[in-house]
Amino acid sequence: MSSRKGQKDAARMVRQQLAREQRRRRTIWTTIAAVLVLLIAGGIGWAVYSSQKSTSFTAPPGANDAGSGIVEGTGKVTIDLYEDYQCPACRQFQETSGATLKQLVSEGKAKVVFHPVAFLNRFSTTEYSTRSSAASGCAAKGGKFSEFTDQLFARQPPENSAGLSNDELIDIGAGVGLNRDDFASCVQDGTYRSWTEHVTDEASKAGVTGTPTIKVNGRDVEDRSPEGLRAAVEAAGK
Repeated sequence: MSSRKGQKDAARMVRQQLAREQRRRRTIWTTIAAVLVLLIAGGIGWAVYSSQKSTSFTAPPGANDAGSGIVEGTGKVTIDLYEDYQCPACRQFQETSGATLKQLVSEGKAKVVFHPVAFLNRFSTTEYSTRSSAASGCAAKGGKFSEFTDQLFARQPPENSAGLSNDELIDIGAGVGLNRDDFASCVQDGTYRSWTEHVTDEASKAGVTGTPTIKVNGRDVEDRSPEGLRAAVEAAGK
């Protein structure tokens, strides 16, 4: 009798052990399935976020097809100009060769694609590079991009400062002929901040690591003097 009871107890213990093992396996597979679902969802979410991050921007009128710069002129030679409004070397370049760029455009020899990047935010306490670039998009919307750009460089604030305030940017815009109310709304709303981010990202993808960077038909120009620019455009136009 005790032998039979012992057999029943042993069988019960085996069944309980098998049941525990089955529950453990179900728990493991349920956990694996949950982790896979989270990984897949996370991957999809990141893909959607990355896609939106790179494409959800509003480019101002006058931008090229890629939305990475403002185009001036229609010449067959393309000059890509990457500048940061907070960059002292960019201001120097504009003072030295800015008029030559305008002449090349007016002569029909080149078109200039101006890429207002925001590389130097670390040298401002208010992200001035981003704010000024976004404001230039507002100026492009009002048809005064070149005039606004010239004034931003003429009134360039020192590095490691707050930079020009939004009110000062608005005053500059109104001073070059932009409608104050429309321009102010655009600046204050940050309408083109996402565009500035896109311009900066695209510049980095193109291998631009500093400003000013000048490319003629995709090739870097080392001689940034008026003579050097004309020589590069003449050579590219042959």
